[in-house]
Amino acid sequence: MTIQIPLSLYVHIPWCVQKCPYCDFNSHTLKGKVPEHDYIDFLLDDLRKDLARFKGVNERHLHSIFIGGGTPSLISPEEIFRLLKGIEAEILFKDSIEITMEANPSTFEINKFIAYRKIGVNRISIGVQSFNDQQLKRLGRLHDSTEAKRAAILAHQAGLNSFNLDLMHGLPDQTLEGALNDIQQAIKLNPPHLSWYQLTIEPNTQYYYKPPILPDDNDLWNFSEQGHQLLSASGYVQYETSGYRKLGFECQHNLNYWHFGDYLGIGCGAHGKITSEDLVVCRTVKVKHPREYLKPEKIYLSELYIVEGHELPLEFFMNRFRLIEPCPKDDFFNFTGLPLDVVRVSINNAIQQGLLTESENYWQVTKRGRLFLNDLVSLFINE
Repeated sequence: MTIQIPLSLYVHIPWCVQKCPYCDFNSHTLKGKVPEHDYIDFLLDDLRKDLARFKGVNERHLHSIFIGGGTPSLISPEEIFRLLKGIEAEILFKDSIEITMEANPSTFEINKFIAYRKIGVNRISIGVQSFNDQQLKRLGRLHDSTEAKRAAILAHQAGLNSFNLDLMHGLPDQTLEGALNDIQQAIKLNPPHLSWYQLTIEPNTQYYYKPPILPDDNDLWNFSEQGHQLLSASGYVQYETSGYRKLGFECQHNLNYWHFGDYLGIGCGAHGKITSEDLVVCRTVKVKHPREYLKPEKIYLSELYIVEGHELPLEFFMNRFRLIEPCPKDDFFNFTGLPLDVVRVSINNAIQQGLLTESENYWQVTKRGRLFLNDLVSLFINE
């Protein structure tokens, strides 16, 4: 069969100026100068090895590229240009390819991002997190609210196709007034896309070992409900669990994840997922630490494993049910190769619990299902 599953590329830049206490991403505090030239060389070599590893992938068009971290904007425009040209030399770009870079307001410079836009970056994601200076200090952020607002203004001026503001709620000692004020400040800046998600305490973070006092469940419910109402009234549409957009400004890269699409992952700790022509799903994980990744031996691969058939329903629905839109039943077969009857018992259980509704051609997560998404997804463990 001809592969129709969209293909994306994730590129990980592992360095930050400072590690935030809540962050469990693979990021490392920068000591000295970024070895950007060497790292780009290694990234391109990593990509070539992946393309050699997976038959036919280099014949598919890239749907999107996401350069994340860490703080990718620590890399100069000249080296990002070399990276993008090197990628394009190895694999074809879709004409409408979305190329996103993450950035922090404290590293945000208008001349740099105009340069990024000129070399092909057409979307940025700005890690604002809050517009409250006290909260920003507690979160370990290096920027203040003035820089955050300036970053959004400069993003409008840079001529990008789109940009996103990352915003968190459920912050230490946060009140309803504080959470809604953050939303109102973001709305005033008119970003095309807004990611609004709850702070959670993750293992191996500073907050895990010294937890702050977080709002209780009742407060979190009020933050979520009233924040959603504010965003909806201002023309933002929720299209996935933590994603809001103005019309036409969905993040295509994230949509590919949630649709169970394919993606190559290059760079320290990057994850990848590739589906073969006979619908065998293979996952990859790259070496995490920059010191190990940049060794002369150029051994980038840490893990490679096949997703077993009984694991595919969980993997599919864990992604697909993040989306607000209905899930076509045909997608389950087309992306996994499995018949619908293998999930019938779990689907029935989800319907009985009010987490899901079903029509002839679609499944739809209910409002209750979105609230208890982990419970819904857990029904598909060990199908």
